[in-house]
Amino acid sequence: MIERYTRKEMGQVWSELNRFRLWLRVELAVCRAWHRLGKIPEEALRAIEERTYVDEEVLERIRDYEKRYKHDVLAFVSAIGEQIHEYSHYFHMGLTSSDVVDTALALQLKEALEFIIRDVDELMEVLKDLAIRHRRTLMMGRTHGVHAEPITLGLKFLSWYEELKRNRQRLTEALENISYGKLSGAVGTYSNLDPAVEELALEELGLKVEPVSTQIVPRDRHAQVMYALAQTATSLERFATEIRHLQRTEVLELSEPFTEGQRGSSAMPHKKNPIHAERICGLARVIRANLIVALENVPLWHERDISHSSAERVVLPDSTIALDYMLNLFKEMLEGLVVYEENMRRNMELSFGLYASSKVLVRLMEKGVARDRAYDMVQGCAMRSWKEKIPFKKALLEDPEVSKYLTEEEVEELIKPEGFLKNIDRIYERSLR
Repeated sequence: MIERYTRKEMGQVWSELNRFRLWLRVELAVCRAWHRLGKIPEEALRAIEERTYVDEEVLERIRDYEKRYKHDVLAFVSAIGEQIHEYSHYFHMGLTSSDVVDTALALQLKEALEFIIRDVDELMEVLKDLAIRHRRTLMMGRTHGVHAEPITLGLKFLSWYEELKRNRQRLTEALENISYGKLSGAVGTYSNLDPAVEELALEELGLKVEPVSTQIVPRDRHAQVMYALAQTATSLERFATEIRHLQRTEVLELSEPFTEGQRGSSAMPHKKNPIHAERICGLARVIRANLIVALENVPLWHERDISHSSAERVVLPDSTIALDYMLNLFKEMLEGLVVYEENMRRNMELSFGLYASSKVLVRLMEKGVARDRAYDMVQGCAMRSWKEKIPFKKALLEDPEVSKYLTEEEVEELIKPEGFLKNIDRIYERSLR
């Protein structure tokens, strides 16, 4: 991922330095396991533990070897071998490259997902606070982009909070299912290893043993991670799209923060654009596209080919880095969100009170009017209100059929937008209990 969208902590997870340090961590866990099984002497293990390291200088040595070998694991093994000359035959003993790469990749993905789950938790707290603060902030609910019935801004935030809760569960499940390593050799048969080495080393690393591996950990696990990332990104796009719509000049019920000194356009100094929301929408497309790559990485030839390798070196870092950025950007947006309550009230009246049509329909049915007849009566009043631009209340009271069943006081009560919120507290209790 480009530097523009890379936050420091997540960027470090996917740095070359961290990758090789994790490889070394895996190799040392294997050495300790061999030692416990009596295959590596105490003196050799101590030397390996004390002398081996990866820093920028070692990184250069690895790069030099890779130019020659065209193989990054062998380059790594040779560079580390220089640090433990007389004991280098114990290093990487019995392993195939993917034993190290896949097990370390599980550790990297765990680190990345833990950051993302933390991000989600922080964002959920912001949304929860907004939902509570705007519990009674009336606004128009829309379906198909058209006025429907009144809701509250808090209820919209509560919906987002619930969706993030589900995404958190998916991310947690993905974290659990990626926490598997394999140290089972070239095709998963432990031909040059003892299964006890795998069990001991993975236990030390905090990973579980892949029950049946090939040369690699099966890639359906990685695809599940990518799905959880893509779904979370898509949820953020849904939220951001709503803010974009509500920031339009003709609506202007919400807007992103616009900081001191910020500029919105090189040509039009008046512009205050929803650039952060739009950026979130764009990055969500990238992550969803990466999910397709992860799914295509699942079917490999026989016990493994490397068609997945080059692709996941791009999609896994890019997707976790992008989502980490998106979550933090959206939190920043919400913390500075501008709410135009007066505009919300004004916009509600643009449809002359027609949002109450469903309540009038139900009240007529309660009075014994057949549903189809009641529907025609209400629709006729609604169309007159819309065509003549008169209050819906007026159209109802002037309709001779409606006035047979409803008094002016009843119509007045039905028109009140607060009446649509009578059950909102139950929704909050269900979500926040």
